[in-house]
Amino acid sequence: MRLITNLFRTLLILALLAGVGLLGMLLLWQGDLRRVDDLNVLEYGGKATVVDARGQVIGALTPSLSSGARVNRDLLKQGDMSPWLRRAVVTSEDTRFYQHGGLDLRGLARAVVASATGDQQGGSTITQQVVRSTLLADIGQEKTLTRKLKEALMAVQVERRFNKEEILTAYLNVVYWGVGRTDLLGAQDAARTYFGVNARDLNLAQSVYLATLLPNARRYNDYAAYRPLIRNILDRMVQDGRATRAEADAAWRYPLRPVGWTVRYDGNGRLLSASLSDRDAKRLRSPAPQVRFADGFLDAVERDLSERLGRSVLYRSDVTVYTTMDRQAQTSAENASLRARIPDGATLGLALLDPQSGDVKAIVGQKLGDGVLEQWNNATRARRQVGSSIKPLLYTLALAKGWKQSDTVLDAPLDGDYQPKNYSGTYTGRRVTLRYALDHSLNLPTVRLAQQLGLNSFVSKLRELGLSPAPDTGLPLAIGALEASPLQMAAAYAPFANGGTYYAPRLITRVTEGGKTILTVNRSGGQRVWDAQTAYLGLDLIRGVVNDLTPAQGGLGWKARIDGREVGGKTGTTNDIRDLWFAGVTPGLSGAVWVGRGDNTSLPASAYSGDVAAPIWQAAASGTLDGQPAAAFQAPADIEFRRVRGVQMAFKVEQNGGFLGGLFGGNSSPAQDPATQDPPAPSRTDEQQAAAEQAARDRAAQEQAAAEQQAAEQAVAEQAAQEQAAAEQAARDQAAQEQAAAEQQAAAEQAARDQAAAEQAARDQAAQQATPDQNGTQPTPDPTQTTPGDTQSVPGDLQPLPDQNGTDQSGTQNSTDGSTTGTDSTVPGALTSPGQ
Repeated sequence: MRLITNLFRTLLILALLAGVGLLGMLLLWQGDLRRVDDLNVLEYGGKATVVDARGQVIGALTPSLSSGARVNRDLLKQGDMSPWLRRAVVTSEDTRFYQHGGLDLRGLARAVVASATGDQQGGSTITQQVVRSTLLADIGQEKTLTRKLKEALMAVQVERRFNKEEILTAYLNVVYWGVGRTDLLGAQDAARTYFGVNARDLNLAQSVYLATLLPNARRYNDYAAYRPLIRNILDRMVQDGRATRAEADAAWRYPLRPVGWTVRYDGNGRLLSASLSDRDAKRLRSPAPQVRFADGFLDAVERDLSERLGRSVLYRSDVTVYTTMDRQAQTSAENASLRARIPDGATLGLALLDPQSGDVKAIVGQKLGDGVLEQWNNATRARRQVGSSIKPLLYTLALAKGWKQSDTVLDAPLDGDYQPKNYSGTYTGRRVTLRYALDHSLNLPTVRLAQQLGLNSFVSKLRELGLSPAPDTGLPLAIGALEASPLQMAAAYAPFANGGTYYAPRLITRVTEGGKTILTVNRSGGQRVWDAQTAYLGLDLIRGVVNDLTPAQGGLGWKARIDGREVGGKTGTTNDIRDLWFAGVTPGLSGAVWVGRGDNTSLPASAYSGDVAAPIWQAAASGTLDGQPAAAFQAPADIEFRRVRGVQMAFKVEQNGGFLGGLFGGNSSPAQDPATQDPPAPSRTDEQQAAAEQAARDRAAQEQAAAEQQAAEQAVAEQAAQEQAAAEQAARDQAAQEQAAAEQQAAAEQAARDQAAAEQAARDQAAQQATPDQNGTQPTPDPTQTTPGDTQSVPGDLQPLPDQNGTDQSGTQNSTDGSTTGTDSTVPGALTSPGQ
């Protein structure tokens, strides 16, 4: 009795624990369970019409699922599908579909037994497969207990929310039936591809054949091996009451010919021969990729709107969605994608927006024109490492903290465990200006700069710019260990073009239903992230990336130039060349382009961001601005320009006249932090007096500028003269040393020759004394003449002089990214190999 009592208690405790665990999972997975309503979009009755910023119709929205699952645009209703197909699929996939409540334990046991005998049957119900293919598409292939538990709970929820015919219709709209020119999703794709008919016109034999492909679409490649399975399904349909014996026998005798196959039967349906005679037929007959105008933009609008209104609300009736899209910009972006020259197997993402408001002008989510339909919108949904395109944000932070473009940072390896490298693997060992380091995208000075600024301040600034650095990224963040989308990067660069304000991107302005506005989306108020002067200094830096260097000098952004317009931007390349970037601005436009492979594999070593991504940006931006008058970036007050080390640079006007303090001293940090807000407007009580005082200040500033310029030029000249004199003296000293060495060697050689001559003379004399001449006397030897050896002095090679940017005059320059995350490069054969 006690044993029974203990057993009962144990079972009760286990039941309670299971109940608590189930309740905990329900609470934890509430968000996933709410996805069940998403299935409404698979048979919606409404239509969402989208218009651009001028009110012109773009197209209609295509429903998507919150899991990211792809949905066939040719959604069929129940009446659009052959009844034979519905019956055959139920018999093949879930014969007790109409009896269970989402889970079928009996069917699972039967599948286990059948599998043991070699008859592979699925253990999942049709409802579970709908959940796996749609609501849990993001984790549907995981073989984990968590996924299976979620799938089971959601299947039960689906059964409560929808009737059986709705679930079966949803399944037949999303199920995978193989690959043609793109994935074959749903009954309509399958019917048209395999048999050239619509889904409603499939006969029983064709329907059963399609059912045989559902567990594994590769069965198409061996028709003879799976012909008996057709007989098996027909017999089971008879047993289930879904077909009569006469109907099943007639279907067996039907001369079934899947696309590409040549087959022969006898009169009883027995297969005589079968050969896959045309292996391209399935691909050619399959539906072509359905790429519509503004496809990427519409995808982004649908997802944004679904989050704001919910999918069930969005598709319940006819609505009109007003957007920010600029048709000229969208057309130009798509043309740039069509004409883009990118590595084989790569795709792209492109986003353009108005920097003055954050309104999105254009989105392209894939490489167009390559015959591949990319369901994933790379412009908005991809998160890829940005490489060196992050560097201008770090350098502008330095300018905000009081650094100048002319301040210098050491280009040399770091101390400690983290050892990034420049792209070439080399370094100058000298201090280089911030401008030079960014122009050449050097990693080592960039990481040193991040160390001095502090990573926490950089992380905070990135978050202000709408970016999301991962926790504990560390110093690699400075050279590109940040994942972002092209739209995020376009928004982060926009403050360079608008005076320092970040605006969150906006796609939708309002939504109406029956003439009544049901949703209004206002522009974001904007957040000031840079003061006006700092924003302009950062802009000046990225203009330098585009304009300072020619391609032969290693210019990274050269191909982003637009005739007659100002352009600033930065390339970016990640480790192993997995991602190529260009982010840039021009008056009235900010944009970013990413190129890479969807599976994150490496691109060819010959792929450079300046050659691949920059021209795409240039084509999209120039087309967007075509026909518009050229505009220029306007420098704010208190900005002046100086030519430093051969480069024109912008500087904040310093009230204490301390410009020369950081110009030649190689400062590694600024003297003081500037104000982070725009300077307040001066008060004026007497306009004439204020004007006179301002004129006096202007004259004083001009005189001071002239004096500083003269002093700077004189200092540069004196430094150059000193370096030249030192080099010449070193050359003379080297020549003297070589001359002395040559003379010493010549003297030694002469002494050796004299010694040899003396020894020879002694031998000759001895020989004469031993052999008397005819008169009996010894011959008198003649003295030996010796010729002094030639001497030559070769002056030593002159040491190369460092130029004004910290490079050797010999033409050898340091290059760039090649670190763990942010690498950049330029055209092979150029004088330098800077980072992109």
